[in-house]
Amino acid sequence: MVSTNPQPLDPQTLPDHDNLPGNAHAYCVRLTGPLFVQTGTMIAYYPQGGGTVRFEPLTATSLTSMVASHFSSPLYSRDWVVATGQGHVILGDRGYDINSYDLDDGNLTVRAANLLAFDAGLELKESIIPGFLTLIGTGKFLASSSGPVVFVEPPVRVDPEALVGWADCPAPSQHFDAGWMGHFLGAARGALFGTRSGEERQYDFTGAGTVLLQSSERVLEDPQVVRRLEGEVRQLGPNQLQHLSGVIQAQLQQHQQ
Repeated sequence: MVSTNPQPLDPQTLPDHDNLPGNAHAYCVRLTGPLFVQTGTMIAYYPQGGGTVRFEPLTATSLTSMVASHFSSPLYSRDWVVATGQGHVILGDRGYDINSYDLDDGNLTVRAANLLAFDAGLELKESIIPGFLTLIGTGKFLASSSGPVVFVEPPVRVDPEALVGWADCPAPSQHFDAGWMGHFLGAARGALFGTRSGEERQYDFTGAGTVLLQSSERVLEDPQVVRRLEGEVRQLGPNQLQHLSGVIQAQLQQHQQ
C-alpha cells in the first residue's frame, strides 16, 4: 500500500546506482561520465556541488567522436540524448519496473523500447531483428519491463511479447505451433491470416546463454519499427502495396476484436 505521507527525496541520501527506496519504477544514477539516455525517461535530476547536468541530442552534441564510436544505430539516434556533468539523474518509464544490469565483456540484445540508458563503456549496435538493439562490451545499462524480469536458459521457446532480450546466445528462430500451421496452410488460399499470441508463434532459443523475459505479455510500441518499414515500402510495386494494405487492414481488425 502506498503511504499517504511519502517522504520527499533528500538529495544528500539519494542512491548512486539503485532504485529509489521502495520504488521499483524509478531509478537513480549518479553521473560519473557520459550516459546515453532514451528521450522521455528522465523525470528529475539533482546537480551536484553547484555544477550542472547537460542533456545533448546525439545529432547535435559536442561529444561527436565519442557518440560515433559508441552509438551505431542511425535509425534510433533521434530518440537518445547524452547526459554529462555532476549529479544524480532519476529515470522512469510509464510505471514499468526498472532494473540495472552489468555486462562484463558481454553481448546482449534487448528490445529497443525497453532500453532506457547505458554508459560509455558499452557500444550500441542495431540488431538484425527489427525492434531490438545490441549492447557490446563492459558496462552498466538500465532496462524496463512489465513486471519483474525472469531469467531462463536455452533451449527454450518464449512468447515474443514477453521477450525483453537475450545475452551471449544466438539470435532466435521463429517456431509456429503445428496445429496453427495446419490451419494456416488450409486457409492459405483464402483470406489473410495472422498470428495473434505466443500460443501460436514463439521465439526458439538454442545454445548457451540467458534469455530475459518480462512477467507480462504487454509490449511497448516502438515507432522505429514503423520508420524501418517506411523505408522498405518505398521499394514495393503497386501489387505488393495492395497486398500489404490488406495485411494491415487484417491486423487492425484483429486489434479491434
